[in-house]
Amino acid sequence: MRSIIQFTIRAEDNTYIAEGVDVAIVTHAETLDALMKNIEEAVALHFEDESLESLQFTDKPSILVNYELPQYA
Repeated sequence: MRSIIQFTIRAEDNTYIAEGVDVAIVTHAETLDALMKNIEEAVALHFEDESLESLQFTDKPSILVNYELPQYA
């Protein structure tokens, strides 16, 4: 059973985009704070009518986000 739902975040044209690593979830927002709320909402909606166990997740999985800062010259 998996206990973590992982997302990668990238910045693109004044927008932050989060993509699920192990789940087919994509969301976006103009700020990182708004993006975190959107991720939580998208996860809740994605699993709303699904059995977490049948998708190999524990009852209350954590959400992990990875954001790579751009390189500076």
